[in-house]
Amino acid sequence: MRVFMGRFAAKILMSVFAVPGLVVLAALPLHSQDQPAARSLSVIEAVRSALEHNHEVRAQENALLAQEEDVGVARSLLFPRLTVEERASLTTNPGYAFFSRLNQERVTAMDFDPDRLNDPDRISDFQTSFTLEQPLFVRQAHLGLAMSRKEYQAKQAEFRRKREQIAYQVLKACCMETSARAFAHAARRGEDEAREHERVARLRYESGLAHYADVLRASTALSQARQRRSAAEKDLRLAQHYLGLLTSSAERIDISDPAPMLPLHEPSCYQDSARARSDLQAASLRSENAREGVTLAEAGYWPYLGVGGTYQFNDHDQPLGGEGRSWQVGAFLRWELFDGTRRTHERAKAAYLLEQARASLAAFRDGIDYRVLEAYANVQEARANIALARQALETAEEGARLMRLRYANGLASLADLLSSQAALEDARSGLVERENAAHTALATLSYESGTILSDLNIQD
Repeated sequence: MRVFMGRFAAKILMSVFAVPGLVVLAALPLHSQDQPAARSLSVIEAVRSALEHNHEVRAQENALLAQEEDVGVARSLLFPRLTVEERASLTTNPGYAFFSRLNQERVTAMDFDPDRLNDPDRISDFQTSFTLEQPLFVRQAHLGLAMSRKEYQAKQAEFRRKREQIAYQVLKACCMETSARAFAHAARRGEDEAREHERVARLRYESGLAHYADVLRASTALSQARQRRSAAEKDLRLAQHYLGLLTSSAERIDISDPAPMLPLHEPSCYQDSARARSDLQAASLRSENAREGVTLAEAGYWPYLGVGGTYQFNDHDQPLGGEGRSWQVGAFLRWELFDGTRRTHERAKAAYLLEQARASLAAFRDGIDYRVLEAYANVQEARANIALARQALETAEEGARLMRLRYANGLASLADLLSSQAALEDARSGLVERENAAHTALATLSYESGTILSDLNIQD
């Protein structure tokens, strides 16, 4: 019993510390008198609370919203651009001086005097311009918009999978908390029975039917039972704190109902659901984006076509002045003919990334199929073990009952009694462990196949 309780405590601590940011549990007070009362929730309420408040879910949701803004950024490259520019200059350069006066519409006949043209006075110019540019054909921008939309769909699928992951963690934590409560109950029963054994041993000693060594040995067994009860209650508090952390609550969470035994479907149902799993959809979308990445690299060979226009004000005295006004419109074609083989290497890189994405997707799909198969086998094994554990408990209970009667009548030694009691406590622990394993195996199967939220009747 002691060995198993130690293993169970280790499992709880490993599960807690495996979650990022939960190291603070090490600093939590563990004595019940220092703890406020736990908040009571049902399993479904705990899952819903985690889906709404869990920090990882909220972080993933913000990542999804950020990706949605990336779609807007990509779309903006197809819209017209309007810019306002103000320039100020002071010059005696003959060409700049003449054309500044010309843009300011202040040219007179005297300005054509050769001496003035060749050696002009300094002149100031404030130029205000409004420029509009509209792309007409930008292949890279169109492809980038399509790829950003597909990445947003992948992020949506990842967000759905994150919700499933958190629901799975909460469901496992509920199983852990329920099992910890059962262990604590079993430990209290063991303590009561050890106390009774100590009482009977003392009575037999006082009646001259047993040695004082029996009293000492029974007292030692009682102390060990009290230690097991203390450890079990500590494990229960830890499990409740873990549930509180998953739901982003400062309180301990006490599960008011047993962890639900999820329905078990046919293997083909789980296999079909696994092929539509959210994270597999996200990987498939990113594989498609990798294929578009090759096309995007090839788009660098295409020209850039657009139209634009500028409305301009010039003034020699003040900014935003309007002594001279002018406008121009035009179309432009920009075609990069040589770039030092940059586009060639970009296309080769994109082709390698495409093959990487395809191989990763195939490996991911095969891994999901295997994990679903493994999870289904674990469910079958866990269900079979429950029946065996119940049978073992019935046998151990009857054996311990008979041994207590034999010891009370002087027909068995205290060592035999304590041995039967240890077997009984091991059987109790074994049944709790097997029941927890069955619930966890079903939750794992539901999670691996992507049906956990529907099995819990929670809308995604």
